[in-house]
Amino acid sequence: PIRSIWPAIYPELLEQVRAHTSTIVFVNNRRAAERLAQRLNDLDQETGEDESPHPTATEGSAPVRDRDEPALPLARAHHGSLSHEERTEVEEQLKSGLIPCLVATSSLELGIDMGAVDLVIQVESPKSVARGLQRIGRAGHGLGETSKGRIFPKFRGDLLESAVVTSRMREGQIEETVIPSNPLDVLAQHLISMAALDKWDTQEAYQLVRRTTPFAELSIEQFDNVLDMLDGRYPSERFAELRPRLVWDRTGKTIEGRKGARSLVVTNAGTIPDRGLYGVHLPDGRRVGELDEEMVYEARAGQVFLLGASSWRIQEITRDRVIVIPAPGVPGAIPFWRGDGIGRPAELGEAIGAFAREAVNADPAELEKSHDLDPRAARNLIAYLKDQQDATRVVPSDQTVVIERFRDEIGDWRLVVLSPWGGRVHAAWGLAIARKLRDEHGLEADAIHSDDGIAVHLPDADEPPSADLVLIDPDELEDLVVRELGTSALFGARFRENAARSLLIPRAYPGKRTPLWQQRLKSQSLLEVAQDFPRFPVILETYRECLQDVFDLPALDRLLRGIHSREISLVEVETQTASPFASSLLFDYVATYMYEGDTPNAERRATALSLDRELLRELLGQDELRELIDADALAEVEASLQHLTEQGQATDRDGLQQVLRRVGDLTADEAEARVGEGYSASSMLENLVGERRVVRVRINGEDRYIAAEDAGLYRDALGVSPPGGLPADFLEEREDPMVNLMARYARTRGPFPTSWPRERYGVDPTPALKELEAGGGLVRGEIRPGGTEREWCDAEVLRRIRRASLAHLRQEVEPADGAAYARFLASWQGIDRHRPLRRDARPGAGTDRLREILVPLQGVALTQSVWENDVLPRRLGSYSPTWLDELCTSGEVVWIGAGAIGRTDGRVALYFREDVRLAGPPPSNAKLTAPEGDVHDAIRERLAAGPAFWLDLAYELDHPAEELHSALWDLAFVGEITNDSFAPLRAPRLRSVPTYEPGGRRFSRRRAATGPTVQGRWSLTEALFRNAPAAGPRLRAQAELMLERYGILTREMALAEGIPGGFSTLYPELSNLEVLGTARRGYFVEGLGGAQFALSGAVERLRALPPEENGPDEFTVLAATDPASPWGSTLPWPKLESGRKAARTAGAYVLARAGHPLIYLERGGKGILRLDPQLDGEQLAAALAFLAEEANAGRVGQLKIERFDGEPILGSTFEQLMVAAGFSRQPRRLVVPG
Repeated sequence: PIRSIWPAIYPELLEQVRAHTSTIVFVNNRRAAERLAQRLNDLDQETGEDESPHPTATEGSAPVRDRDEPALPLARAHHGSLSHEERTEVEEQLKSGLIPCLVATSSLELGIDMGAVDLVIQVESPKSVARGLQRIGRAGHGLGETSKGRIFPKFRGDLLESAVVTSRMREGQIEETVIPSNPLDVLAQHLISMAALDKWDTQEAYQLVRRTTPFAELSIEQFDNVLDMLDGRYPSERFAELRPRLVWDRTGKTIEGRKGARSLVVTNAGTIPDRGLYGVHLPDGRRVGELDEEMVYEARAGQVFLLGASSWRIQEITRDRVIVIPAPGVPGAIPFWRGDGIGRPAELGEAIGAFAREAVNADPAELEKSHDLDPRAARNLIAYLKDQQDATRVVPSDQTVVIERFRDEIGDWRLVVLSPWGGRVHAAWGLAIARKLRDEHGLEADAIHSDDGIAVHLPDADEPPSADLVLIDPDELEDLVVRELGTSALFGARFRENAARSLLIPRAYPGKRTPLWQQRLKSQSLLEVAQDFPRFPVILETYRECLQDVFDLPALDRLLRGIHSREISLVEVETQTASPFASSLLFDYVATYMYEGDTPNAERRATALSLDRELLRELLGQDELRELIDADALAEVEASLQHLTEQGQATDRDGLQQVLRRVGDLTADEAEARVGEGYSASSMLENLVGERRVVRVRINGEDRYIAAEDAGLYRDALGVSPPGGLPADFLEEREDPMVNLMARYARTRGPFPTSWPRERYGVDPTPALKELEAGGGLVRGEIRPGGTEREWCDAEVLRRIRRASLAHLRQEVEPADGAAYARFLASWQGIDRHRPLRRDARPGAGTDRLREILVPLQGVALTQSVWENDVLPRRLGSYSPTWLDELCTSGEVVWIGAGAIGRTDGRVALYFREDVRLAGPPPSNAKLTAPEGDVHDAIRERLAAGPAFWLDLAYELDHPAEELHSALWDLAFVGEITNDSFAPLRAPRLRSVPTYEPGGRRFSRRRAATGPTVQGRWSLTEALFRNAPAAGPRLRAQAELMLERYGILTREMALAEGIPGGFSTLYPELSNLEVLGTARRGYFVEGLGGAQFALSGAVERLRALPPEENGPDEFTVLAATDPASPWGSTLPWPKLESGRKAARTAGAYVLARAGHPLIYLERGGKGILRLDPQLDGEQLAAALAFLAEEANAGRVGQLKIERFDGEPILGSTFEQLMVAAGFSRQPRRLVVPG
């Protein structure tokens, strides 16, 4: 195991805090701030001094606190995800001496003046000289004081950087500040804010903008390009759905804001990216801070987490907020936030390289003086550099780049470029390497960068990779980077941020949270269109930002030219394992891909688009698609697309002109239907025509109005003659005009037959429609409810109609309570549905019925006794073990272990052999640890050659029978091996170890019995999973199987079944099944979270349940671990006043009536707990009598009750009641023989 440095750092940090009055500890991310503050508080309490909780606080400086107030901690966290009020409060606590320490991120770097702060500690390198000086400068603000700081590196590579940063801080060598050049997203936001208040002459606006340094060299072409975008007139019909923000009068040369521009700017101003964070609020509305969307997705009510080093318990999670209450003293989870790391500037990287080159041979005492190191740090640093020198002959430096290659654990080649130049240089170099490998070698390679180099994984390389693979011609550098950048995740993320900054993707509502996934979807849709137009301003800005602000291409160019001119040497080495520098880099590689799926690179890039298209093809292949579309939902979507809803109707000239841009040509009557009540479309059109923003044209024999920007489009597509006096830009020749016209027609309507556009325009649209279908923009099928022919439909419109239809379906179901859900689940799983088979039943009837009920139970992990004593008999009416034996020995059904229980038992899951590749192995096996040992390895090696009987193993493997037997079951219960018989699972494994004694007479009549625990053939389960499908189909199969099993699927069920990644792993596949109509999403059961999916038949069954008062009044007994028993997995156990708890334990049972749990029978039948405290008198007597009947019938085993509600049964008030119910007295207990 890798040892952590933290246990060594915490005590030293605490010692420094206690030795000073007020300390600020800086860290580089928010999670580290929360974790460090909590650990310092824990350590302070463990080692605290009796006389004072914080003895270092200035005497008399702290305000007097009330005795009843809880003591404040030693340290509080301070970061940007805390609310302004919370940050102010902890700052005041530090200033006033109430707490001696704050653990902060960059949120405390600027504008803070605390005279009492006498020490700043930086944990990990500050990553730049300027940041280090700014942070250390927070200390020593008193008159005549000097700022004092300590840096605590976290690992040896961090020690190297920290030493150089410290030296350069003393010398004042601050990195150069680079001002962004022509940031077009910021320009767009400023232009909207200017025009929102006043009408501006465009030339005056241009001159004003150029007076600022970032835009001093802005060209008029770029300025006009941004205005084109904001005016909604970018040269593509597919941009028409982007709402214009300005009115640009090209004739009058003015710009002014459209309606809503002012509120748009006010509610979306600023340049900080919106990460879709959830606000954390107290019940009274006071803001505490914010949490990452991904963390909230995995959280639930009742969970405790840390924020600001204080504990908070979640009360409720709403669409926008997490409502919490304080939970003082309760340990909680440390939250995480996704964010960008701090990269090393190239200047600092060059200095680190120069220092490493000299320091490898330096004297430790010399480094102590020159770089402010303590003796231990100096020794460690030199040892680190010498270890690297021993591994690669030289140390990477400003004059040397090392190319290291080695094979990883699975035999693939890794090529590592070791260089100190920093992440901004290496990020661009990594992109260029990836593009070169693809273009020249056809390799899809992952190039992961860090501040210390680049790691390239080459899974398809047979020969040792050459350094030539990573050497880039400086003259080709920019071209390679630009071509690879457009397909990278970085480009997509920056495009989203820039589009939001340009106000193209504003927040949904002022002050409301817009989920990050929703922002990504909108951004992806915009990017998909914008990529066809390289001059689109946000595309240009994203390239500019990446190439100038994110990457350091000039530094990389100098580095590559230095390598080509041999001023910088290139050293190639091949090592057996990763060198010290490479090991640190590979840690970043693992962290990057730890949560990646199995999807190959090329597929990963196209996932979103290809998935939707495949779903649509599958959807369109269904005969019942017309039935899947809700007519009311279709009408709503069409009204919205056509601006016929109250929200979509125009209320001014700008609005009507925008309607024409989106919908296309309209007659006067059609225009009248698209303005609000009390407004006149005719007067608006008259004014718009006079302003030359709208023109009247003749189409197919009738007068219609079109936006002036569309004049060229209608001229080229339909031969319309536009009037004179229009700007030349509006009359430019259009490429594929009929295709563009039909694309807009489809975007603004639901499904339509070919005859509709033919009749409207008087031309045959079929060629254009087929071209759009070939490009994936249109789909064709029998879609419209009540239709009689095939229709065309825009792909995105169809998805929107389907979503609206699903929303209508979700509103149909009132949620059921937990009792109704429990009744439904028992009914859905067929509990007590079948009667025992008659004696004259046909041969094979039992196995046929068993096959039927096993299908949805595949993958459920239960003990053999629960399977054969409870689960199968309850569903079959009668059960014979020979039925399951028959299915196993024929190979039709296989069992796979899913975890041992103690030394004598374990859980197993059953699968049909034909389904196991998709449905197996059991999800919980991902958490099991493979057993290790010589005997285990010997069994694995033997079974790899083929299946074997126990006698084969005993004869061929030189190990004692007891060890062999134990190892065999170790491997069985972790799912590594299986047997073609179910019989071994029935035998008690400690009492029946088979014997094998070689030697003696060869043909003796005396033979040792094989033993029931090992009979049958043993084999490796890995053979069952050869050629298994990819992760996507397996997840879909898992989702479908769980829907079949439970009918309704919730987050709690996924957790109970141990699905790796939980419900979020299945969610995308469940959403796909919803789109296909297989599943429905809704709120079906109260209290089980908002994300619930169900089969349509399950919803109908749930709705058809009779009311509780009219429903069946029979008792039901279920094994506590039966999938049909929801308590302890989906539904919580009732809370008992005695404090005792029920649990899902093998051998325990639950007695319920009408979905209400009444009695819990403990494992072994020795104790009874009442789950309903009101259960008494006649009701209790009836329940106990039913329990006795079940025991007499052999359905719950022998009852030997010694305790009732935790108290001895004999002599209790319940003794006589139980005797009357059929129990017999024995010493210390009441029994039913069973």
